[in-house]
This record gives sequence, structure tokens and C-alpha cells, in this order.
Amino acid sequence: MARKPRLVIAAGGTGGHMFPAQSLAEIMLRRGWRVTLTTDARGARYTGGFPHSVEVEQVSSATFARGGIVAKAGVPLRIAGGALSASWRFLRDRPDVVVGFGGYPTIPALSAAVALRIPRMIHEQNGVLGRVNRLFGGRVHAIACGTWPTKHLPGGVEAIHTGNPVRALVHDKAGAPYIPPGDYPMSVLVIGGSQGARVMSDAVPPAIAALPAEILRHLRIAHQARPEDIERVAQFYAQAGIDAEVEPFFSDVPRRMAEAQLVISRAGASSVADISVIGRPAILIPFAAATEDHQTANAQALVDAGGAIRLPERKATPEALTEQIESVLGNPRGAAQMANAALSCGKPDAASDLADMVQALAGTGKEAQDRA
Repeated sequence: MARKPRLVIAAGGTGGHMFPAQSLAEIMLRRGWRVTLTTDARGARYTGGFPHSVEVEQVSSATFARGGIVAKAGVPLRIAGGALSASWRFLRDRPDVVVGFGGYPTIPALSAAVALRIPRMIHEQNGVLGRVNRLFGGRVHAIACGTWPTKHLPGGVEAIHTGNPVRALVHDKAGAPYIPPGDYPMSVLVIGGSQGARVMSDAVPPAIAALPAEILRHLRIAHQARPEDIERVAQFYAQAGIDAEVEPFFSDVPRRMAEAQLVISRAGASSVADISVIGRPAILIPFAAATEDHQTANAQALVDAGGAIRLPERKATPEALTEQIESVLGNPRGAAQMANAALSCGKPDAASDLADMVQALAGTGKEAQDRA
């Protein structure tokens, strides 16, 4: 029996890294590859959504961004140890391609790939190349960009705008018909990214409560809140007589998004990709402390197309949010135009395009795969 090609995916421990990694894993398995995921303890929280046939290797994460002086002093040793361990594993079962999705847990696998001259590439989700991807940008064979344009790309390496791969559950809802706001039950989905967002808990509930009665009486809210905010957010909605479901995490976000008349969200790369692939009007509140303000860059294409309203965090007051929410839910024709504009920015084939890049690096190529 012919040996199946092997892909190693290295991804950091946030949804922004893990969801695109999951998408690539799903499609590469369908194309007959063996897939190994290497991540840290935080990333392991997301592995439940990966296909069971993906081998998961948990690595010890090391970052200069957290911990005291002693912890930071030990980071280089931990990184070196992780790289040596990855090299040993690769020597025993050599990957055909290694793909990094950003974050410190990708350093061991990419370092080993560089040392052993294994074909390698990185995928950058955001509009600004992240720290680790910037470190390896000049040492890989190709860079796939989820957001275009992407800042800080190195010279001499091919960069391709693939878009951000979305999970199969999102892809299944791609282009789902949009029902404009009207005199019937309407849904608003509030999501704050994998880490949650206090601004969503502080500003969104009172903003919704201040909407005109003719809109408010039709609304049902699905609000993803930080665990420490759930009780007070749920209590506020209940006291205001608003039908709301408040949870720390929704496992069925694609379904809820497809049913929503409006999405209120951070501007994380995965959230922006989901919104554009499904095609829904959105109010985006970029995370103000994001490195080099990359969430503002993530939102740019949707805003330029007319598919989203971008509201800087410092201006995201309840009053400002009420005005923007009403501008969407009180204007059915405009909301439908926003949905179509968002859809025009979507790249539902991003995972397939990224998989083609992987196969090209491995020397198999799409044509060879089609003949198999």
C-alpha cells in the first residue's frame, strides 16, 4: 500500500488560529492525507471539533508576553527543548509539509522544519503579520494571507490571498438566504471572540434595551459573554423583559449566524470570515489592544464593501450602539444590501485553496490528486 502523505499543522491556542487549522485538517483528510496537529494546552480546548483521525500532540507553550523575570528567562530553553523534541519526532515520521498558523506553540514545529529542510508555509489570519509568523516569514516557502492586504510581509517569499478557511459547519451555511428585518421574530447574535469581550457585556444589553418598542418586541438575543459577566448580563436582559440566551460559548454559532438579522462582534479574523461567508449585516467593534490594531485592518474590507459598520471601542457607548443597531433593524432594504455586500467579501473556498498550496509544496499538486 502506498504511503499516505503527512501534514503537520502547528497552531497557537486561540480560536483565531485553531478554526482555520481545523478547516485545513478537514479537507486534507478528505484528500487522503494523514494529519497531525501540534498545539498547547489552550489550543487543546478546541480539538473537540477536529476530526477524530487527526493525531493531536500537545506541546509546552512558551511566551515572553506572560510571567515574571524567572519565567521569561526560561523561555529560550523551553523553545529549544520543544524544537529538539519536534525534530526527533520528524526524523521518526517525516512530514511532507508543515503549516504554521501563528502563535508561540508553532515555534517548535516550524523550527524543526527549517532545520530538517521540510517544505513549510505559514497562514496569517489577520491584516498584520503576527510576531511568530513575522519571525518565520523569511524562512518559509510560501505565505497564505487570510486578510488582504497584509502588513509586514517579507520580500522574496510568495504571498497568496487565500482568505481565512472556515469550518465545515460554517461552509455548510455559506450564502444562506437572508431574511430582512420586519414585523416578525428577529435574531441578533452577539459574539466577543474566543476570549470574550467586556465591552459587549457593558454596552450591548443597554443599547438593545433602548431600541424603539416596535423593534424590541420582536427581538431574541443570543449573547456570548465572559463567564464572569454571564449572571449580570442575563439578569439585565431578564429585568428588561428581553428574550435572551446568554452563554460563555455557543457550539452552534454557524446556525445562529445564519438565522440572525444582525451580528454584533469583535473583528477577529475568524469572525469576519464567518460573517462574510454566510453573509450577514454586522456591527464590528475591533479589540482596541490588538497588536498593531490588526482587528481594525481585519474589518476594512467588509466596511469598504458596505457589509459592516465599524465602531471603535472607545466610541462603543450604549447610545452609539443603539443608533447603529436601529439603523440596520429599522431598514429592511438597507439590511439586505449589507448582507449581500458582506457575502461579496466571502471566500468560501479558502480551505480548498490553502490545501492546493500544501499539495503543491509537497510536490503532489492538485492534478496528481485529481488522478488518484
